[in-house]
Amino acid sequence: MLQDLDLVSVQEVRTKVDKAHAAFQQFRGFSQEQVDTIVEAMAAAGRANARRLAEMAVEETRMGNVESKVAKNLLCADLLPRRIRGMKTIGLIRRNEEEKVIEIAEPVGVVAAILPTTNPTSTAIYKSIVSLKSGNAVVHSPHPRAKGCTCATIDLLLQAAVSAGAPADLIQCINNASMEGTNALMRHPRTSVILSTGGSGIVRAAYSSGKPAFGVGPGNVPVLIDETADIGTSIRKVVEGKSFDYGTVCSSEQTIVAPIAVKEQILGELRKHKAFFANADQAKALTRVLFNDKLIVTAECVGQSPQSIGKIAGFDVPADAPIIVAEIHGVGKQHPLSAEKLSPVLAVYFVQDFSAAVDACEGILKFGGIGHTCVIHSTDENRIYEYGRRMPAFRVLVNTPSPQGSTGITTNVLPSMTLGCGAMAGNITSDNVGPMHLLNIKRIAYAVRTPAEAFPDSAATAPATVSHSAVVSAVDRFLASRGIKPAAPAAVAPAPTHAPAPARPAPIDAHTAAASVVDRFLVTRNAAQLKAPSSCGCAVEPAEPKPCGATCSCPAKAAEPAAAAPPPPAPVKPPEPPVQVTDFVCENDVRDALRQAKKIFIGPKTIVTPAARELANQHDILVQARR
Repeated sequence: MLQDLDLVSVQEVRTKVDKAHAAFQQFRGFSQEQVDTIVEAMAAAGRANARRLAEMAVEETRMGNVESKVAKNLLCADLLPRRIRGMKTIGLIRRNEEEKVIEIAEPVGVVAAILPTTNPTSTAIYKSIVSLKSGNAVVHSPHPRAKGCTCATIDLLLQAAVSAGAPADLIQCINNASMEGTNALMRHPRTSVILSTGGSGIVRAAYSSGKPAFGVGPGNVPVLIDETADIGTSIRKVVEGKSFDYGTVCSSEQTIVAPIAVKEQILGELRKHKAFFANADQAKALTRVLFNDKLIVTAECVGQSPQSIGKIAGFDVPADAPIIVAEIHGVGKQHPLSAEKLSPVLAVYFVQDFSAAVDACEGILKFGGIGHTCVIHSTDENRIYEYGRRMPAFRVLVNTPSPQGSTGITTNVLPSMTLGCGAMAGNITSDNVGPMHLLNIKRIAYAVRTPAEAFPDSAATAPATVSHSAVVSAVDRFLASRGIKPAAPAAVAPAPTHAPAPARPAPIDAHTAAASVVDRFLVTRNAAQLKAPSSCGCAVEPAEPKPCGATCSCPAKAAEPAAAAPPPPAPVKPPEPPVQVTDFVCENDVRDALRQAKKIFIGPKTIVTPAARELANQHDILVQARR
């Protein structure tokens, strides 16, 4: 009997992927109506058990709070099914009679679903529903610290699916999850696509598996509040978003940025909502406990209450405080609290005006959250558009709590727990991932025109023509400008007087004309060289250059002794350029190095943010400098 956990996990993966693949072969013959019936049954089971599953998740992981996890479970078991209800994902999904194109959906097969510890039950519901809605099977790999609540959720969904007519093995869960088992799942020959949620390590492993993968980048959400906003409403929404599940959602607000003109209003409203303000010493203590020396968030503080974080940092936070607030005076490595914190700790940063606020928000995203999410609270449409245009983020939310807006609770983006960050963050998509991302589309296209009808302007596609005489005349002028007399064309006998006038030469294509002219040019050039005297005064044809430098082949010149060639100079090794070791590297530094095709030299004390290291490892950017 196997005792090694990794071997047990790998064997379980192999068995369950094979079962899921066999079930998929049955499921792929189901109609849209049958698939939708199964999805609705799963959603109903998720809704009925939303609170019980939320309680199990908090009890097992010790992260977040029950009420927020209930809301996330309902996002995936209620709002998502309602949004995709009626969406065609099976068989014929579109017939365009005008364009004569028919589109047919093809499921991808077996989806490998990698689940996190921060949102274990809601993500299991979400990935199961979108996978089956697309006609696929799914195999879940839960986080080891959340496998109890995750496997319970998946068992519940499988029972509901089977009761509605699904094949018995269509949804699978790895009960003995390990890193080796997860890697085996992602690389299994019958795995078709990976839907990965988790830390940078597991997302990087998904991308390097050789399979199509949907992963996400880290979030570091800036919130711009300008002078036109309803400050009271805006702060209420920020507190609501930042306290949601104690900051475990990657799109949680991280830093308020606002003009100095509204500073007192913002601070006053935060106090009204009972936010705890950390003084300078407490802010330093927060930095020490929230991050390690590489600016990676410590697991001890992820998803903990404000009171627990205060206790870890060495100070008391009132029991009714929903968040901790700390003022910062800049963005970047010298101001660690401007990074993602994955906890109910909110930074506030006041600048001169709206323009400076936009610059600061852009800097926050580039510091560690590029491509993800940003927020603006404003009533000025021009400013909202300018902010959205400038920000390197694919979810620009307006006047809403960020976690609820980005996942589709308070906005009309697709309800989702996988938020793509686009190519700028190394992701395959910038969308909120849903059922349509987990299928391929086959197109039947009828002929609607002939090639001639496709290109009606024949002049645009006909070969270029040119008059031969025009090209010859142009080359003659070129030769004359170089002091070379063109060779005379061959004499042509005069036509008899009684003969009809010669026909005008037909235009020839450019290639033939150019070839003829080049031939004529070469004849002219050779004739000019034959008449030119050699360097020694002999009127003979120059010989090929000799290694010693002689170019004349006359007997007198050949009789002269050749001078000995000087010895070649010894090669001089150029000095190595000085290496400048960088003391801090963020994601934007790596992208700048990629654009400039440069390396970044780091030393043993260099701090590299997680997002920067993940991107740099993909492109071999970081170089350990020798001292």
